[in-house]
Amino acid sequence: MTLIAKFLIASVALEHLYILWLEMFAWTTAGRRTFKSMSADIFEKTKSMAANQGLYNGFLAAGLI
Repeated sequence: MTLIAKFLIASVALEHLYILWLEMFAWTTAGRRTFKSMSADIFEKTKSMAANQGLYNGFLAAGLI
C-alpha cells in the first residue's frame, strides 16, 4: 500500500472519529454550533439518535484503522 493511500485512509478515519465525538459527546454543545440551520430545541430531542450514529461512525473508523 502506498504512502498516499495510507494517508487518505487515516484522514477518513480521523474524520469518522471527529463525527463520533461530535454526535456522542458534544451533540448539544458543538452540534448546535456546527448545524446552525437546525432549531435549537431539536438537539436535546435527538440526543440518543445522534449517539447511535456516532457509534456507527466509531465502528467505521475502527474498520479503517
